[in-house]
Amino acid sequence: MKETKETTRRLFIARAAVRTSAMLALPLMAQAAPAHVEESDETAAALGYRHETAKVDRQRYPNHAPTQHCANCGFFQGGAADDWGGCAMFGRKQVAAAGWCSAWVKKPGA
Repeated sequence: MKETKETTRRLFIARAAVRTSAMLALPLMAQAAPAHVEESDETAAALGYRHETAKVDRQRYPNHAPTQHCANCGFFQGGAADDWGGCAMFGRKQVAAAGWCSAWVKKPGA
């Protein structure tokens, strides 16, 4: 088949469209999962955050109850089945669903 200007132009446009789509999708694919909050983080330490509600210091936080955990907190932004989820107290970092901090407040309807 003899290549003409028309064929070459079509190939160029098709390839340009594919490359442009790939370039636009690359930043979305490169986004890493949000970081998990570490208990040693400044905000976490100030709020007494623990990855497991059972490990909370009962003397320091006498109002803590074993039934309180991040998954049933009003600030938790994860789903019911999520092990980790966002929290309004920690910005873009995620907290453990089984965790707890002193900002815990009962989720409405829970």
